Amino acid sequence: MAEKMRAVGYRRALPISDPASLEDLEVPVPEPGPRDLLVRVEAVSVNPVDVKVRASSDPGGEPKILGYDAAGTVVAAGSDVQLFSPGDEVYYAGSIDRPGTDAQFHVVDERITGHKPGRLTFAQAAALPLTTITAWEALFDRFRLNPESAGVLVVLGAAGGVGSMITQLTRALTRMVIIGTASRPESRQWVRELGAHHVIDHHDLAGGVRGITPDGVTHIFSAHTAGAIEDFAEILRPYGAVVAIDDPQDLDIYPLKHKSISFSWEFMFTRPLYQPPDLVEQHELLDRVASMVDEGTIRTTLTQELGPISAATLREAHALVEGGRMTGKVVVAGW
Repeated sequence: MAEKMRAVGYRRALPISDPASLEDLEVPVPEPGPRDLLVRVEAVSVNPVDVKVRASSDPGGEPKILGYDAAGTVVAAGSDVQLFSPGDEVYYAGSIDRPGTDAQFHVVDERITGHKPGRLTFAQAAALPLTTITAWEALFDRFRLNPESAGVLVVLGAAGGVGSMITQLTRALTRMVIIGTASRPESRQWVRELGAHHVIDHHDLAGGVRGITPDGVTHIFSAHTAGAIEDFAEILRPYGAVVAIDDPQDLDIYPLKHKSISFSWEFMFTRPLYQPPDLVEQHELLDRVASMVDEGTIRTTLTQELGPISAATLREAHALVEGGRMTGKVVVAGW
């Protein structure tokens, strides 16, 4: 094993149009801890969290490696590892408090790592982990849905990475009626293909929902919460529920009170950050979804593949995500 590896990171918070916003680096190969895997990274994807951290968290000149999705091969394992062996192909989203995946080698806790779906390429698999974990936790930990759940779920931003997984998992594992929001013809088609029963434009959320279900909906998954609480209060039935994943500032949820509507946040890094006793749930859900992919129940959300993994290519991928018009996920693969 070499002592140094290639990686991509940043030293200052700069616009993605600036060539210095992401830089090619040479850094030491990390050492795995007792429960860690050392993974040779083959593909990474770019998520909104990559863009947010790069734009708002200035490392003050010290190189910081981004990346919260990866697929690759285990090359070494810590002394207490029980779930994997060298040679295993894996996929995972890592933790926001550790160096990122935009590197040739990466260490990750085995308890938040899944076995890569066998039928997918590394690039196809790298599109899935962060959005899969977010969607699964939103549906089954926050909403507490189960196979018999039969309400009506609105998915705001249904063509995005998380929305694409929310739609697929809800269709496969519940009896819910799914109303996805999408505004462009290509994104509306994508949402239908993934299993939404209805597609509406988020610009007229209340009108679109009322045209489908006049008595309202039971659940709302929101990737776009700012300015939408009044609409949520109108279209949700009494005792309904909202789960949000975005970062609206000064959010006022008081309009939800009169219908006793619950509001929850979903942040998939909570488990890696705080390491509760159920940390291994992320490993187990990733393995469950890998089986669903291999059975043909769930599909990859990869829509654009770039390469190789370099500062220039990752700048291109960040720009695509920043543009806010992505359908599915962009992945960067190969060294």
